[in-house]
Amino acid sequence: MPGDADQVSTAPEPADVPALDDVKGILHPDEQARHRSLARLPAGPDVGRFVEWYWSVRWDLRGRPPYYAEVLSYPCVNVTFERTTTRTGGFVSGVSTTKYIRELSEAGEAFGVRFRAGGFGAFTGLDVGSFRDAAVPLTEVLPAAEGLTERVLAVPSDQQRRTIIEDFFAGHQTADDPNYRLVLHIVEAMERDQELTRVDQVTERFDVPIRTLQRIFRRYVGAGPKWVLRRYRLQDGADLLARGHIEDLAALAAHLGYFDQAHFSREFAAEVGMAPLEYAKNSIRSRNEVTSRVLPTGNYPRS
Repeated sequence: MPGDADQVSTAPEPADVPALDDVKGILHPDEQARHRSLARLPAGPDVGRFVEWYWSVRWDLRGRPPYYAEVLSYPCVNVTFERTTTRTGGFVSGVSTTKYIRELSEAGEAFGVRFRAGGFGAFTGLDVGSFRDAAVPLTEVLPAAEGLTERVLAVPSDQQRRTIIEDFFAGHQTADDPNYRLVLHIVEAMERDQELTRVDQVTERFDVPIRTLQRIFRRYVGAGPKWVLRRYRLQDGADLLARGHIEDLAALAAHLGYFDQAHFSREFAAEVGMAPLEYAKNSIRSRNEVTSRVLPTGNYPRS
C-alpha cells in the first residue's frame, strides 16, 4: 500500500473520551441538552483498536411533545442497543451522509458503541458502504450477536453494559490490516488539521492515488474522502457558530476552506436546515435560556 501505512502503529492509542461540554456534531446543543441526558465511557484496551468510545442517551418526555434531536454525524459506524416506544433492539447504523434526525418521545434510552472511522469495516471484514444511511438489525450483520441485545438491556448501568459488549467483541480475532491503519491515519489528519480542505491535499500528503483513496474510504468508512473532509469542516463551522463566533462569516468560511461566504452559507443551509447566522442566533438564544435558570436576570455571560 503506498503512503504512510507502515508508519502507523498496529494498535491505536485509546481515544480520549470528550468532555460532555464537547458537543461537536450535535446541532442546537443547549436546546438538545434540555430534552435528554448524555454520558460517555472510554473503550477498554481489548477493543480499543476498533472502538473509539461508548455513549448513552436517556430521555423522559412523558406528558411533553416529542423532540427531534439533530446531529451532523461523524464518519463512523455505531452499534446501538435501544429501548423506546417505537423500537427496541440492537442495530448497526452506517455513516449518515445527511443530517441525522432522531425523534425522542415518551421515555427511552440508547446505549451506543462508537467505532473508529473504518473500525467496523476492519473488525467485520464487511464493505461498510453497503449500509450507508441505514440502520440494520445487529444480528443481520453479526449473526454471532444473537442474544447480545437482551443481555445488554437487562443490566441497568452503563459500566455493566460496556463489560458485556467488550466480552463479546474481545473474542473476535482479527488480523492486522494495513489499509485500516492507513484509513485511521488519514481520517485523524482530516479531523484535526483544519488546513486540510481538499482531496488533492490528502493524496499529496499521504502519497495515495485518488482512486485508491476513494476505494478504501468506501470500503472502510462508508463515504468518500471529499464528503469526510466537508463533514469535518461543517462540524467545525457549526461548533464555532453555536459558541457565538459570528463576527466575520467571510473569514470563517475562508478558514474552513470554502471558496467564499456564499458557498459556505449555501452548503451549511443545505445540511443544517438554516443559514449560518440564523443557526448562531438560535444557539445563543437557547444557551441564554439555560443560563437564565441558574443566574439572576441581567447576569448572563457574554457570548
